[in-house]
Amino acid sequence: MNKFKETIKKYSLIQKGDKILIGVSGGPDSLTLLLQLFSLKSKLGLTLHIAHLDHRLRKNSGADALFVKKWAEKLDLPVTIKQIDPKLLKEKGSLEELCRNARLDFFIQTAKKIKADKVALGHNLDDQAETVLMRLLRGTGLSGLSGISLQRKIRGVTFIRPLLETPRYEIDKYLKRRGIKPRIDSTNKEDLFLRNKIRHNLIPLLKSKYNQNIVSVLANLAESVSYDYEYLGQAAHRCLKGSTTCLNIKKILKLHPAILRLKIRQGISCIQGDTRRIGFVHIKEIEDLLNSRPKGSIVDLPKGISVQKTRSYLRFYKR
Repeated sequence: MNKFKETIKKYSLIQKGDKILIGVSGGPDSLTLLLQLFSLKSKLGLTLHIAHLDHRLRKNSGADALFVKKWAEKLDLPVTIKQIDPKLLKEKGSLEELCRNARLDFFIQTAKKIKADKVALGHNLDDQAETVLMRLLRGTGLSGLSGISLQRKIRGVTFIRPLLETPRYEIDKYLKRRGIKPRIDSTNKEDLFLRNKIRHNLIPLLKSKYNQNIVSVLANLAESVSYDYEYLGQAAHRCLKGSTTCLNIKKILKLHPAILRLKIRQGISCIQGDTRRIGFVHIKEIEDLLNSRPKGSIVDLPKGISVQKTRSYLRFYKR
């Protein structure tokens, strides 16, 4: 697992003495992440804490929690295990997104509670490729094509993904070599979610018919786009001083369309913390608001965000 250590060193993901919360489902990726971080524990003086969220989507999900608990005991590490509230899964929206949001909330709350410096998650190179394809199929711009971030701060908590440059087959080989059997989520074998359809059908097709190295190609694309998007984002922040959520119409109309769209996304992100569920159609509607609609007009976006055109400003707010 040299790539794991290379990634940590290359991007300075971990510093000596860090307290790290590790998201562990019991699957191959998260179990490998746990063992690899544990191998660095003494050398780097790390404090490790395991976190497991039981989604309760399967009858045997409790066995996953027990499996994680046993590994915590084996490694003599503290563990926080929580069951998801069934009411959350009955809310409006896709089941995939509801589970993702529940996980994110759990990790952030636990990290703040134990005062962790970072939260480590086990996404790998294949996950990155699948994410790029998934977002491309749903419709995306540079933000979506930049894929999963190696390091990102969300609501004051830093998330790191040290396995993001490691292919899935290396993870499987590592566990097999050590004679370790991870928990296998049976729902991962079903084509219930778009990601599974891409993993089981589209990626194999692209590998066999078009490019055997498609996973690396897509991951490299994500890395290149992420650098471009980061640079453009910095340029967008510099081009206009003042409030991100109240933009001077005369000034923003003079911006290059690429920078203008980034300013719009930054305005939305400032209100809701990210730009999830904001698609190309929403950006185009805000541009139409800016260019063609009368003052006082409002565009309502997902997650309770609205954009209003006043006489002089484009205003983003929570309705």
